[in-house]
Amino acid sequence: MDDMIVQTDQLSKTFKQTQALCDVSFSVRQGEVIAILGPNGAGKTTAISLILGLLKPTKGSVHIFGQDPRYIRVRERLGVMMQEVRMMDGLTANELLQLFRMYYPQPLALTEMIKLTGLSEADLKTKVEKLSGGQRRRVNFAVCLAGNPDFIILDEPTTGMDTTSRAMFWKTIHCLADQGKTILFSTHYLQEADNAANRIILLDRGRKIADGAAADIKQTLSKQYVSFRIHRKLEKAKLDIPDILSVEERDQRICLETKDTDALVSYIIQHIPDAYDLQIDKGSMDDVFKSLVQRSHADG
Repeated sequence: MDDMIVQTDQLSKTFKQTQALCDVSFSVRQGEVIAILGPNGAGKTTAISLILGLLKPTKGSVHIFGQDPRYIRVRERLGVMMQEVRMMDGLTANELLQLFRMYYPQPLALTEMIKLTGLSEADLKTKVEKLSGGQRRRVNFAVCLAGNPDFIILDEPTTGMDTTSRAMFWKTIHCLADQGKTILFSTHYLQEADNAANRIILLDRGRKIADGAAADIKQTLSKQYVSFRIHRKLEKAKLDIPDILSVEERDQRICLETKDTDALVSYIIQHIPDAYDLQIDKGSMDDVFKSLVQRSHADG
């Protein structure tokens, strides 16, 4: 289809006796922002390298814009920021950006590259080998955008960035997504994936174990709690509350696990009127991540 950006089919990669990726299939459509998550060694970087044509699959196939990822017309529409990037020493950041713009038929304006990445005038005048880690990541990101790409691939893009730089980076990603760019990124920061991606692919030991909207995955697998305080002693065994999955007492709070926090809050207000300081915890991507990985290991 015209809006299909990436299609992988049974994508596999074996290094000697180690299977880094096993039968991974998924598609990416125009305008999606997709995070690839997984513990160390899950196969995230291998998957990205195969998509880019930097590695040859042991089995299976991958196509970008319906073509081989190594095709020059495909590469002209890609923007890539890998985790480990060597830059050309001796050039200033400005000279490096100008150089990379020359490689593309319709490059992004230099002023736009600078605006999107937050590079300062001082950064641009500095030799790349003298840039700090955070400055180098911004330059790498600017290089990624040099060709005004339709499809942007980012491997652990915020590694080495401070909190402020991270926030600015994701603001830029959202801006690019609003322009219709398609973005695929890997990260070990679960909150980043939760905040930035509208879809998550979770890998574990080289296999795909989840693929869906972040909200749907969280709703299905994360634990949700309603907790409250009460002045009197409350016997957990005698709590007559429907549809609760578990009851715990933590730090002088009664914590009730449920699949419907709204209904539970309504019930508590009506039937336990002396309850106070109600809190709702809908769980986190960390809960989902742990749950899925544990399930994957249990299934062998």
